[in-house]
Amino acid sequence: MNILSLVANTHDSGIAVTRGGVPELVFEEERFNRQKRTKKFPALSLACAIERHGLSAPAIEAIVTPWDVGLLRRHMARAIIGRLPASFNLMHQRAHPAQRNQILILNQYLKRGLATAFNNAALPPITNVGHHDSHAASFFVSPFEDALVLVMDGYGDDASSSAYVGVGNRLERLWSTGIMNSLGLVYTVVTEYLGFNAFGDEGKVMALAAYGSNTYSKAFEDLVHTTDDGGYQIDMSYFSFDSYGSIRPFTPKFFAAFGPARQPDEPLADRHRDIAHALQATTERIVLHIVRSLLKSHPTKSLVLAGGVALNCVANARILEETGVERVWVPPCASDTGAPLGAALWHAHQTLGMPRTFEMTHPYYGAEYSNDEIATALSTLGLHSEILSDTEIVQRTARDLANGLIVGWFQGRFEIGPRALGNRSILADPRSASMRDVINSKIKKRESFRPFAPAVPLERAAEFFEITQPDPFMTLAPRVRPEKRDQLAAAIHVDGTGRIQTVTRDANPRYHALLTEFGRLTGVPVLINTSFNEQEPIVNRPEEAIACFQRTGMDVLVLGNHVVRAVNRPGIATAGARASIAAQPG
Repeated sequence: MNILSLVANTHDSGIAVTRGGVPELVFEEERFNRQKRTKKFPALSLACAIERHGLSAPAIEAIVTPWDVGLLRRHMARAIIGRLPASFNLMHQRAHPAQRNQILILNQYLKRGLATAFNNAALPPITNVGHHDSHAASFFVSPFEDALVLVMDGYGDDASSSAYVGVGNRLERLWSTGIMNSLGLVYTVVTEYLGFNAFGDEGKVMALAAYGSNTYSKAFEDLVHTTDDGGYQIDMSYFSFDSYGSIRPFTPKFFAAFGPARQPDEPLADRHRDIAHALQATTERIVLHIVRSLLKSHPTKSLVLAGGVALNCVANARILEETGVERVWVPPCASDTGAPLGAALWHAHQTLGMPRTFEMTHPYYGAEYSNDEIATALSTLGLHSEILSDTEIVQRTARDLANGLIVGWFQGRFEIGPRALGNRSILADPRSASMRDVINSKIKKRESFRPFAPAVPLERAAEFFEITQPDPFMTLAPRVRPEKRDQLAAAIHVDGTGRIQTVTRDANPRYHALLTEFGRLTGVPVLINTSFNEQEPIVNRPEEAIACFQRTGMDVLVLGNHVVRAVNRPGIATAGARASIAAQPG
């Protein structure tokens, strides 16, 4: 059974292709059209699947999308007759203006795009899968035979938070909240209130929270409080997003309690840091409450998290520390970037009853470019490269990193989800705190409070971090062991945690070898890993990697087996020269 899944007309447009319940392709359209969180039909993703991977209409046996349009229609009807007042105004306002009236005819919209992509070839009908069901279906590629599954996001087609129990190839929903009783939406609108981009910059607020104090923590307890049934309730006297969406998400009561919104160009003040701190603390409190309640009725040692809230790695780490859960698994595409894949998995296993045969152990399901294509891109742009063997690539790059150089690392298929995980990464030495400031200000051009992710071989992770399970997808933020903090000065956050990525030889042999060789040279088998981009989607093609390298201060660019060094680049001093980090003994 070959299943094509796609989504458009909402943020994180993209496609997924599965064969027998096993993912083959997962593409986010933003990687191709270079528009962050794009809502456009995934025409470029489909073109890549057709032209580079041989996807053809006759091979497609089912088409799915991660929205249940019938459910949307029913909830919209209730809104119209007043039983659910204006709750879908938010969805209309978030949709692209030209397509607000098409949210209820999603299938027709998708059919038109598919007809163009496949030259009007005959295709199967589109099957609609519930949005939270699509997120929950991550369970089917998890390491667990049975587990609790918690889905939390902004909103789906019938809920904003849902809990399931998964056993084998079956999922059963246990509990859910209403669409507008949404912790995810509270996090999103407060992100916008703090001067950042909604539906995209929530991670910035999570990072900023570590710099705040408890000034507003008690006040936030009034905004979102726990309920005796194991859930939570938003106090809507503070919010109006159920009626006015992003146009007016807060009532006067909210501004009376917390003050005016921060403008994007306004300097951050203590009040903003403290509000971020209170928001994060509230999120952690609610998530822990829900998990503890679920464990009472459904005791288990295994938990799958999905939906946008599952990207909150600080809350995820607290689940491991403070509940009876022994293993937390979060897919690399927990947000809506993974909804197409989830819809395909739900259809394969839940609807068709296919047995599970696959565990997702790596995130590399994007597009790939050959060394010949890389050579053509370099030649076209007038850059000279040195071609090295696999062993030489690892040894040379590890030595450059140990000498304080910053490396753009472009290998294999790009990662799925919002985080770079070793194939489209910027890598650097974590041992000097000055490296963090250099990369933030000179390479990424982003806020100084943003942390970096430490990547480490799985077999040495517990030596440096307080962690007892793998985390290949950068979804937990465990504490760095106190005796190791001086060795990871640039990779440790102000709260003493690190958003870790554990790497195995099987999942990514070259990346694992690089970490191991860097550890041999320095005694610290850990590298800073941040996404290969500069105020744009993570790079996809060699041309985008080269362009990012040329306009920033990276010292070395490694594209497959090609190495380009920043020598006499006019007007741009290399980051390594600025950092002036000498290699340190282990």
